[in-house]
Amino acid sequence: MAFRLDNVVPWGRNIDEYQKMFMLSDSDMKKRIAGFGDGPASFNYQATKQGFSVTSFDPIYQFTKEQIAERIKKTRVVVMEQMKLNMENYVWTDIKNLDELENRRMSAMKMFLDDFEQGKAEKRYIYHELPSKINLPDNSFDIGLSSHFLLMYTSLGYDFHIRSISEMLRVCRQIRIFPIVDLDAEKTELTENVISYFNKKYSVKIVDTSYEFQKGENKMLIIE
Repeated sequence: MAFRLDNVVPWGRNIDEYQKMFMLSDSDMKKRIAGFGDGPASFNYQATKQGFSVTSFDPIYQFTKEQIAERIKKTRVVVMEQMKLNMENYVWTDIKNLDELENRRMSAMKMFLDDFEQGKAEKRYIYHELPSKINLPDNSFDIGLSSHFLLMYTSLGYDFHIRSISEMLRVCRQIRIFPIVDLDAEKTELTENVISYFNKKYSVKIVDTSYEFQKGENKMLIIE
């Protein structure tokens, strides 16, 4: 089935959030980093501006800047209405209220949009959809990141996750996945099964992070 932009709800996070979610140290940031499912995050732009090497992969990068901007505009109100209805499920410490949340997300997505065309030309934004093979050699990156995608969407199924993570591990020496709960911030059998599978051949560990916005989503999975 062809990937459709109207099935996507774009929501961008910034470099500070990435560093907290994935516990990215100063030395980590100097490594070759790949982001899978980065969408309209500003992490790539901000990291590049600071002289770091980040490559982002996402199916939405097949669309134009204008198409992505239009989709953000269409979904913005709906997302914020949903947030308003579910405020009790979130931790309002770093982000104090809905207005601050919206401003932070829109700021991140504006930075992404302003950078998108140049980033595509520089091959920092690459159209790719997991679990398809990436046209890159083994160990092209030191660290691979998945933010709010893998393990969260349990409906994608066990096979999808095994194949996707396996491909990430082919091109990355280490991968970090955040969070390790589903969309309702609940622990899942899927996560347990994925950990069990990769435990056989890789070093697998769960790490507490310094980031928690949705209650219960404060742990990261590391496989290397």
